[in-house]
Amino acid sequence: MAKDTGKKTIAKNRKARHDYHIEDTYEAGLVLTGTEVKSLREGRASLTDGFALIFQGEAWLENVYIPEYLQGSWTNHSARRKRKLLLHKAEILKISHKLKESGRTLIPLELYFDGSRVKVEIAVARGKKDWDKRQTLREKQDQREAQRAMSLRRNM
Repeated sequence: MAKDTGKKTIAKNRKARHDYHIEDTYEAGLVLTGTEVKSLREGRASLTDGFALIFQGEAWLENVYIPEYLQGSWTNHSARRKRKLLLHKAEILKISHKLKESGRTLIPLELYFDGSRVKVEIAVARGKKDWDKRQTLREKQDQREAQRAMSLRRNM
């Protein structure tokens, strides 16, 4: 049987790009149980409340919701348990130095299958203020209006 290749997105944290300035992104593997992988294959997960942290030289992903597998038995997992992130030691050190700066946090952006393995894209981010969010929305709206005007001009 042929192996799956390519990237299949399971869940995205779309609100993260609205609430944070993304500085650096990293790809990390996840340590999961069998029922978690089966639940993810059904495309059921949520990253909205999730965050990551570095504790004693290890990276952990917390508060990510992977629901229980419906056909699972007593081996089922808890939905919001801590999950270990698989990163190189140099990456962990680099991330921990960046997190020591004030206002920085580590958030998950996307959960996906890379071939047969589950990966998570995490980002070092800085929180946006309300006026930053309004400014971003205004810029997007201006871009949309400019695109509309260009397409109307082309059609004439």
